[in-house]
Amino acid sequence: MTPTIPETTQTMASQDVAAQEAALTFERFTHRDAIALGDLLREDALARELPIAFDIFVGERTVYSLALPGTTPDNHEWIRRKRNSVRRFAKSSFRINREQAERGTSIHDSKAVPEEEFAGHGGAVPILVAGLGPVGVVTVSGLPGYLDHATVIAALTRLRYPA
Repeated sequence: MTPTIPETTQTMASQDVAAQEAALTFERFTHRDAIALGDLLREDALARELPIAFDIFVGERTVYSLALPGTTPDNHEWIRRKRNSVRRFAKSSFRINREQAERGTSIHDSKAVPEEEFAGHGGAVPILVAGLGPVGVVTVSGLPGYLDHATVIAALTRLRYPA
């Protein structure tokens, strides 16, 4: 049974983003799961003609990466920076964004991290495993940050709670 997962909105509260992340914790997550997740993202993006790039990073390597029409090399730079934020702070880049908005600051000011290495914009979500915590990151770039985040959340939901 799929739990109630808060809908992604541009101004949602950081605690609601945290609830999304918690609801999408897996019992295990394998490379096969990463490939299935990538396939879900690809199918959704192609069906909706989304100009996105995405990657799925597990452990210390990229397992799945794709750039669709309408993207540029800059999208991969955004992916890298958003992924760095998730790996450093163990929470989604959109939750970081919302926490900073609630405090009236930015990740670069409050956390003293360089802008060229970290991005506090939506689209990167940790892959969480019960009892382990974050084991990877799935990142989308190409849409406004909250929509990048919503795209990831939708794919993780479909993988975690298949119909």
